Amino acid sequence: MFMADLKGKVALVTGASSGIGEATSKMLASHGVNLILCARRIDRLNNLATELKNKYSVDVCAVELDMSKKESIVNIVNNLSEKFRNIDILINNAGLALYKDAYSDAELGDSIQMIHVNCEGLITLTKIIMPILLKSDNSFIVNIGSVASDTPYAGGAVYCATKSFVEMFSDCIRIEVMHTPIRVSNIKPGLVDTEFSTVRFKGDKAKADSIYEGFEALLSDDIASNIEYVLTRPKHVQIASITTMATSQGSATLVHKK
Repeated sequence: MFMADLKGKVALVTGASSGIGEATSKMLASHGVNLILCARRIDRLNNLATELKNKYSVDVCAVELDMSKKESIVNIVNNLSEKFRNIDILINNAGLALYKDAYSDAELGDSIQMIHVNCEGLITLTKIIMPILLKSDNSFIVNIGSVASDTPYAGGAVYCATKSFVEMFSDCIRIEVMHTPIRVSNIKPGLVDTEFSTVRFKGDKAKADSIYEGFEALLSDDIASNIEYVLTRPKHVQIASITTMATSQGSATLVHKK
């Protein structure tokens, strides 16, 4: 099977300290991609950066980045050393869900935080990085959406809306840049066993773990594999969207548990 050579490219990955972002960073490093790892937890990023440098002999820098704060995002390129400034791949992975209550019972601050990170942070970073991507002869924007963009459910009013935003943003940008070498993809995972639900339930690990009990959920590596497929197609092939769910998952809310 054809796989494009990614060696020597530079990728910026948000939410790289755990879950899908961490798995994607490891996948990219295995292809010889130099990495800008971004997240709030700088200690985790530094450990990951050291691991990837030693294992794959790639250049890696760790950048503390809070996607809910515009000032944290707008300064990111200015703080990069010269060898990391020619970015070819943007992985917009950072995102979160908070609560699964009816909207009338939810904290307004939680809803606004999801919009800050999932929507405002994503479009701000994309705006800043796009001029750099346009200079590359083969570049990518990969946005991590969700099957929640396709299926409304009680307790998901704002989260589902943010992922619908990601989907429509991806589709519009793809049309706008179709005369350029940029390829735009929206990856829509189903239930992936990561820290996502722990964050959603504000540290209630038992409640988070119950989401994944009784069936075999997706793993972060499964989604990293989707991203690998997107990035390694021939230059004339653009993967607009990939939806991936566990075999026991029928939709965002329908899961067969034993």
